Amino acid sequence: MPPIGLLPSRTAAARSRRHPPLPGPRGRPRTGRLGGWLNRNRRLAVALLLCAAAGIAVHQLTPAPAHTVLGLAAARDLPAGATLGATDVTAVSVPPAVLSLGTFTDAAEVSGKQLAAPLRKGQLFTDAQLVGPGLLTGAPPGSAAVPLRMADPTSIQLVSTGQLVDVVLTSGPGYEQKSASKVLAAAVPVLWTSEREGQSGQWLAAGDSDGLMVVAATPSQASALAGASTQGKLFFVLVNRPPG
Repeated sequence: MPPIGLLPSRTAAARSRRHPPLPGPRGRPRTGRLGGWLNRNRRLAVALLLCAAAGIAVHQLTPAPAHTVLGLAAARDLPAGATLGATDVTAVSVPPAVLSLGTFTDAAEVSGKQLAAPLRKGQLFTDAQLVGPGLLTGAPPGSAAVPLRMADPTSIQLVSTGQLVDVVLTSGPGYEQKSASKVLAAAVPVLWTSEREGQSGQWLAAGDSDGLMVVAATPSQASALAGASTQGKLFFVLVNRPPG
């Protein structure tokens, strides 16, 4: 029987044979290798952990991309009366809620159309901004777009779309006999004007729009204005009051 003092060392040797440590480089265990690397590169390890934490935080806080649709906007500042071409229109991505009723999404729909009001760069196109039936958008039910030819074509340059005017009819020779004047329509909004000589709209051929103004009129005003130019000379007066 071996001496009692040798039993512990033999037991430890037996355990060592059953579970030998995993060798690493130069005989060191793998755990020791990782620990040594961390000791040597402690700052680098801390920096890597901080970068990973920051990336996770940014990913959690970044909102999901918003859903957008394509719309048509002015590629540059456009004046009233401009005829739209390919260089005047650009496609923009906007939230669906921004596209109101009457907003255009196809460039072919506005090509060749004429602006009834000026547009700023980036402003979306709608039918209410083009010469045509869309000019009555938002007008009271029963409103009519009435074209009027003014006696003084140059006076058209003094008025712009959206302004309110009184339409005045003057009859009589105006020489020996005093001309009689009466207001046919009061405080009617201007929808469109031929601001420049030779400028034509979608409703007229070239050269036919000199001195022409289109106003929004109620049914009774439209009846009074229809054919008024055959009864005398038409003039307008700029006013700053709501319709009565």
